Amino acid sequence: MKKRFTDEQIIGILRLAEADGVVIRDLCRKHNITEQTFFRWRNKYGGMTVPEARRLKDLESENAKLKKLLAEQLLAIDGLKEIAGKKW
Repeated sequence: MKKRFTDEQIIGILRLAEADGVVIRDLCRKHNITEQTFFRWRNKYGGMTVPEARRLKDLESENAKLKKLLAEQLLAIDGLKEIAGKKW
């Protein structure tokens, strides 16, 4: 899935929304995003700086890799248990 906005752009849009007198609906229309997307971004990136967002992205990718490794190891263990359980 290709992202249209980088983390830096998302944080920039959220900072614009924090300014006084900014209407969220107009800001969303200006950047061609839905209000639902804006509020999802605000829940995820609210109050973050750009380095913190990059760190979050790195941690999420590392977590995905570790989950994949764990799944592969569990599959290998199950296979070995099945082989060991058979009578020769």
